[in-house]
Amino acid sequence: MKISPLNIKRQKFSKKIRGFDPDEVEAFLAKLADEFENLQRVNDTLTKELENAKEKLSEYRRIEKNLQDTLLRAQESSSKSIESTKRQSTLMVKEAEVKASQILEKAREDANEIRTAVLHLRDERDLIVSKLKSIIHSQAQLVELKLTSGDEETDADQFSFENKEKLKVDIDDIVKKLL
Repeated sequence: MKISPLNIKRQKFSKKIRGFDPDEVEAFLAKLADEFENLQRVNDTLTKELENAKEKLSEYRRIEKNLQDTLLRAQESSSKSIESTKRQSTLMVKEAEVKASQILEKAREDANEIRTAVLHLRDERDLIVSKLKSIIHSQAQLVELKLTSGDEETDADQFSFENKEKLKVDIDDIVKKLL
């Protein structure tokens, strides 16, 4: 049987000879009912607070789980991001090395082509110089021959010794000037 403050207040006892003082019993029962009512209110309040605390605890546990899940996902994402960045940087370094190697190889090829072209140009220059020397030498001989021969319509004596010396050709000097 559940006892309530109202039950305590309404409780009646049978009377017997030499029993308790009815006023005193009723006063005690009234105090007991008031105290019981007060305890019941406190109990109800504590029960409600306990329920609220349980609900909050449940909510906090749910939030904690969500935070743990979020943290775990963030860590996984961070790890994946770091790995991805490492892979990308490694790939970029390899690509840069390949490109640098290609550039270096191209530079070597270009240098070899330039060397070959320079050697070819030197050979051509030497050939042209040789031909020029030959042409100048033959032309100088022709001029000298014409000057020394008497077949000229102009008088060979007109040319002084100085003029003859000026006509002598320094082939090497001409070639140097051309180059």
